[in-house]
Amino acid sequence: METDEAMRVLPFQLQFDKPVASQIKIAEWNPEKDLLAMATEDSKILLHRFNWQRLWTISPGKSVTSLCWRPDGKAIAVGLEDGTITLHDVENGKLLRSLKSHTVAVVCLNWEEDAHLSKNDFGNIPTYEDRTSRFFPPAPRIPQMPGLVSGDTGFTDDSEDSFRELANSSHQRFSILCSGDKDGSISFNIFGIFPIGKINIHKFHVAIPNADEQGTCRLLNASIYKVALSKDLFHLTVLCSGQLSQEELGRHGMHGLHCLVLDTSIFSKRKDELYQVALQASNIEDLTEVIRESLTVMCKQWTDATHTFREKFDSLSTLIVDNGLDSSPQEEFLSLLGGARTSPPIHQFLANSLGEAGVKRVSKAVCGAGKELQLIVLNHLQPAAEIIGFRMGELRGLSRWRARFHGIGLDEKLINNATENSGMFLVQVERFMRVLSSVVQQFSNFFNWLLKCIKLLMQEPSDQLPRYNSELVVIFLKFLYDQDPVRQLLEPSEVDHDVDVDLETMQRVRDLVNFGGFSDCNYLRRTLLKEFQLLESSFKEAFLMPFTTISTKILCEDFLPLFPLPSSPTSVFIPMSVSYYKGISQPHQASDHDFIDYVSFQVPNEPFSDIANCIGILRGFMHDMSSIKKGYTSLEAVLLSVPSGYHCVDLSLYKEGQIVLLLNEACTSSENSGEACMMIVRTSDLPFVSVSRSPYLDHWELHQLKDSVFYLQMGNAKVRIIPHSVVAPLAVSASRGVASVYATRKRALVYILEEDEDEVSDTE
Repeated sequence: METDEAMRVLPFQLQFDKPVASQIKIAEWNPEKDLLAMATEDSKILLHRFNWQRLWTISPGKSVTSLCWRPDGKAIAVGLEDGTITLHDVENGKLLRSLKSHTVAVVCLNWEEDAHLSKNDFGNIPTYEDRTSRFFPPAPRIPQMPGLVSGDTGFTDDSEDSFRELANSSHQRFSILCSGDKDGSISFNIFGIFPIGKINIHKFHVAIPNADEQGTCRLLNASIYKVALSKDLFHLTVLCSGQLSQEELGRHGMHGLHCLVLDTSIFSKRKDELYQVALQASNIEDLTEVIRESLTVMCKQWTDATHTFREKFDSLSTLIVDNGLDSSPQEEFLSLLGGARTSPPIHQFLANSLGEAGVKRVSKAVCGAGKELQLIVLNHLQPAAEIIGFRMGELRGLSRWRARFHGIGLDEKLINNATENSGMFLVQVERFMRVLSSVVQQFSNFFNWLLKCIKLLMQEPSDQLPRYNSELVVIFLKFLYDQDPVRQLLEPSEVDHDVDVDLETMQRVRDLVNFGGFSDCNYLRRTLLKEFQLLESSFKEAFLMPFTTISTKILCEDFLPLFPLPSSPTSVFIPMSVSYYKGISQPHQASDHDFIDYVSFQVPNEPFSDIANCIGILRGFMHDMSSIKKGYTSLEAVLLSVPSGYHCVDLSLYKEGQIVLLLNEACTSSENSGEACMMIVRTSDLPFVSVSRSPYLDHWELHQLKDSVFYLQMGNAKVRIIPHSVVAPLAVSASRGVASVYATRKRALVYILEEDEDEVSDTE
């Protein structure tokens, strides 16, 4: 059959027809490379080259509900049913970041970068220099947990390249990742990693066009279907379901599909300020995670080492009780140190229970753990804390530029508090290193003395043993044998406990406060972990303010009821697409916008029997509110009647004002029988009609178009017959000029849409 089609010079070249193990439910082409990401019904994510070579497969462990590529194609965002968004590296699928932006399924994602490079008064493009690399080495990585085999989960990433790829290259252009969930919430993340705003469309009060001043409405029981941020970041187009309610007049419209335009101009107007804050804050969050994991690893290593010590030395207490003595292990050791008679329990413990090998084993565990902790502090924890302090200093300077940064919520008081806490944490790190060094030294000295004692008891030569200090042994036995200041500083406790500090030291701290520089007199009473918790809390409080401020500035600018929906719309798949095309002029269009919005959707047959089996296309809705205020409307629409004998399976806006339709043949025998076709329609050839706006909630503007339906003809359009019944999704790449189609019998077909394209490279 392919031979016959080829003889007729078909408009779309079939690149290949391949089987798939599981039915595909989501598919997205990489915007920069010939790569296709697909999510299967059994919740796997597959990445294939254009020649169908599979690069990798990952299983997130939860149902995948949406996919979206970063604009540069180097990372992919995955929305999951539990509200999590994960970012994965294009090279190997490794997990780069996980965001808990929602509490329910993330049903749509849209990642858009700024298409316009703004210039200052001198004609130059302003750039923000991240000066951290001029003063510090590369940021530290999270330390490995002892005994963990890296890469065994399929998500952890050993190499620094993938981790830094997200942190560095994503900052080259300002971009926003938008995500919508089934409960009506939309989240915004700068670079895809820094949360900068969240709204819920339930809470919007929208003025009704052409109504009196009190005419406002709200959306009840809303659920997001599609979100699309404009290229200039000024507007967000939202397709959602919900019931319109005009509370002031007690009116309630039918449950239906609606189109909303949100004012997101804050992202464009303040993108330079948001860029700087997001860059610093996201790096601080990365470094905070390094500190948290470092403390976790350190606590585990030290706990394991001291457990080995206790496991061996607790047996001495048992021997003392068994011998009927009324003393403690410390007293027995001090008696031995003082040259008194060696008691039977001490002799039995040193000669039999512990022995030379036991001392060396415990010494290696404790002193080795101490050295590992020192390395983690020097290589991970302290460098992270120092870079945090520097970045907070940068933010502190920005927060004092109130004219530019107060408007995006950078609060000087909160930033000052977080900056001081970062300084206090560095002080605590230095203090911890002194305590750790002293404790390890005294443990080592104690073990050296025990080796000397064991040699003497066994009447063996002891001249080659390391020297020890008797005074340090006494200090160890009195203050460290049954206490653990290192663990006290590291380990979390259900009850907050203060570190004991003598009065003289506290007075010296108060005297230092009088000289300025800091205002905290009680930091010595806090543990290192408690100081980190205060630091983390101050960061969350400081960065929540921009998040809250930006959220309040994202407003609903306009809405348009499209058509009624059944009572349970979540069970109905509605083909729809939103895109922005450049260079298509519209009457009365504002000159400061280079793009115009196009919204396409399948019109359900049930409420509109007189316009059944039609596709609706709207354009100019993004600019319509400003036009209405000037006395006219820029909103235009057209209804396309699908050719008789076919029904729409899916659709996608393509490029240069084109729309790709995927149609199935209406068959009666079986769902898997029959043919399908793919059709491209140019919107510039369509008879768009100006649509007037109505103040009534139950009025659906599509009724205005029933007398001007445009009937699609198979012979007058670019059509490719597909010899299989097909299912959604239809994945179209505007940048690569290809489309992937999935047959009901688990096959994937890839077509080249460009007629003048002789071949598409199979490699990167």
